[in-house]
Amino acid sequence: MRKTLTVMMMAFFSVVFIQPTASGQTTSPSVKKKGYHFSKWGNQKGWEVVSVSGPSKMIFLSGVGAEDENSTGPTILHLGDFEGQCRYAIDKIKRILAREGASMDDIVKIVAYVTDIRSEGDYGACLNDAFGDTGRHTVHTFLNISQLAHPGMLLEIDVTAMEPTKGSSR
Repeated sequence: MRKTLTVMMMAFFSVVFIQPTASGQTTSPSVKKKGYHFSKWGNQKGWEVVSVSGPSKMIFLSGVGAEDENSTGPTILHLGDFEGQCRYAIDKIKRILAREGASMDDIVKIVAYVTDIRSEGDYGACLNDAFGDTGRHTVHTFLNISQLAHPGMLLEIDVTAMEPTKGSSR
């Protein structure tokens, strides 16, 4: 079901929206990312709604954690160290986005999965270090679950980003 929904979303957002100009020609509008809150308490937790309009490429990262991408098997780095695993995962996200021509500023949604809800403060600090002021401008879901993909993993982070297509501006 999740794969089907992802494919449907990719198909929907891959459509380039064209607007006619006053002279009848068509131009691609720039990508615009707008965020806001629908509840007062959300002001401290990040945007609750982000809308994105204009032509862009969608990038989906699933379950990024502290797996060593250079090992031949699921080797988890920073065992028992939540902050180390979070920093490594964020670094990996930055590198993956860069390969796609995107940056942390292009992230529009994050879903974080942790095995211990008490790590919320450390997770928030990790995000603040990684995003600076922009880290609070994306929608975010934080979930506590009993186990992740591999033993020793303390968090996984799903990311959705939208990079403007060539020829459009931010």
